[in-house]
Amino acid sequence: MYINGEWLKTTEKIKVVNPATGDIIDEVFAVGQSETDHAIQAASIAFSFWSRTTADERAVFLHKITAKLEEKREYLAELITKEMGKSIHNSRYEVASTISFFKWFAEEARRVYGKTVPASLSNKRIRVDKHPVGVVAAITPWNYPLSMIARKLGPALAAGCTVILKPSKEAPLSAVELFRIFHEVGLPKGVVNLVIGQSGPISQAFMNSSIVRKISFTGSTEVGKQLIRQSADTVKRVSMELGGHAPFIVFEDADIPLAIEGAIQSKFASAGQQCVCANRIYVHDKIYEEFSRGFLEKVERLRVGNGLDEKNQLGAMINQEGVEKVHEQVVDAISKGAKVLCGGTRLTEGAYEKGHFYPPTILTDVHESMVIVHEETFGPVAPLIRFFTEEEVIQKANAIEYGLASYFYTNDLSRMYRVSESLEYGMVGVNDPFPFSVQAPFGGIKESGLGREGGSEGIEEYLSLKMVSVQM
Repeated sequence: MYINGEWLKTTEKIKVVNPATGDIIDEVFAVGQSETDHAIQAASIAFSFWSRTTADERAVFLHKITAKLEEKREYLAELITKEMGKSIHNSRYEVASTISFFKWFAEEARRVYGKTVPASLSNKRIRVDKHPVGVVAAITPWNYPLSMIARKLGPALAAGCTVILKPSKEAPLSAVELFRIFHEVGLPKGVVNLVIGQSGPISQAFMNSSIVRKISFTGSTEVGKQLIRQSADTVKRVSMELGGHAPFIVFEDADIPLAIEGAIQSKFASAGQQCVCANRIYVHDKIYEEFSRGFLEKVERLRVGNGLDEKNQLGAMINQEGVEKVHEQVVDAISKGAKVLCGGTRLTEGAYEKGHFYPPTILTDVHESMVIVHEETFGPVAPLIRFFTEEEVIQKANAIEYGLASYFYTNDLSRMYRVSESLEYGMVGVNDPFPFSVQAPFGGIKESGLGREGGSEGIEEYLSLKMVSVQM
C-alpha cells in the first residue's frame, strides 16, 4: 500500500494469479479499516495545499505522468495481460487509453471556468466559482485495471482533489505500477493513496468518513446500489459506472460485413468481460441467415489462448467463477431451445488445463425467456435474436433495467436519427462498435449509473459551485 508518500507493509498478503496459467505472479500487501483511515487523513491534509495549487502546476504533474506511461507502454500491457488475462492486443489499447486520459485532463485543468452573473441591483456583483469537491475515494474493477484508474484519477487530480484508490484485489498490479510512477514524478505526499484488500472494511471506512466527500465507483449494479444507500448518511457526491446489457441491432439495410466485424469487435474484446460489450445481437429476419453464416465463419477463426501470444485474439477469463457463470447461461439457453453454432463447452484440456478459458460461442434461436437475454453475461457468448420491425426491436432493446451502451447498424439516414433518439442508453454507436473517446462523456442511465467520465463533463464531477455576492 502507498499512503502519504510512503510504501508500507502489513502482515497480510494477497497472491495475484495469472488466469491463463494458474501461476502466482506476485503478492501485494493487504490493508483493513485502520490503514484506510490513515490514508483518508493523509488525503485530507494534502487537500489543504493541493487544492490551492494552480491549474498549470497540476497540469505539469499530469504531463510527467503521461511521459512515464509512454516509457513503460509495453511493460504495462504485458502486466495487464498477466494479471487479468486479456489479449496483449487489448492490453495495448488499454495502456493507450490510460495515456490519453491523463493527457486530456492535464489540459482540462486549465479549462475550469467560473462565471459572472448579472445582478438585479446596480450595487451588487455576483460571481460563481468552481472548487475541487474534496477528498475522493475511487473504487475500480479488474477488467480494466489501469485505464479505469486514469478515468477517475486524471480528472480528480486536475480539479485539485486528493484521492484514495481501492483497485480490485483480483488485478492490483497495474495500480501498484501506476503509483510507482506517481512517486517517481514527485506528487506531493498524501495527494494519492493506494489501499488494497477486502472490500468490506475499506468501503466501510470510506462511507463512514465525513472527510471523504465523493465516491467514484465502477462495478456491479448491486454493489453500486449499496454504496449509494451508504453515501446518504454523510451526503457524499457519487459517480457510478455500473452494469450494462448492450443491444447490438442489425437492420435489413445495414452493411452486413461491416456489422459482422463490429459485432466481433464489440462482443469478443477482452473475452467479453466489459460492461459495454454487445450482450444481445438483434438481426432483422430478412438478413438473419446471411448474417449468421458470415458471423460464424469469422468467429470460428478466432484463436483462444494465453494472452501474451500475439496469435491469440481471446485470452483467459478472470477466474473459474466467471467461466461457470457464462456456461450456466449457455446451458440455460440450450435447455429452452437455443442452438449452438460454435463453442458452448468449457476449454479444459492441454494448454487450457491450468487456466480459465471459454471459447467464443454463438447461440441462435434465442428468445426472451432465456437468462442470457436479461442478465449481463461478461463472457464470450453471442446470442442472436431475430426481429421483424423497427418498433419491435426498439421496444425489446429498451425493456431492461440497464442503460449503458447500445449499437445499431443501418444505412438509412432517417433511421439513424429515429433509433438513436429512441434508444434509452447513455451511449449509442451507429455503425460504430467503439463509440468511446477521451473527448466525450462516458456513462449510462437507469440502473447503469450516475455521472459521466471523460470529456469536459468528466472534470465537472470533481468540482463544486460557490456563489459569491458582493454588495458595494
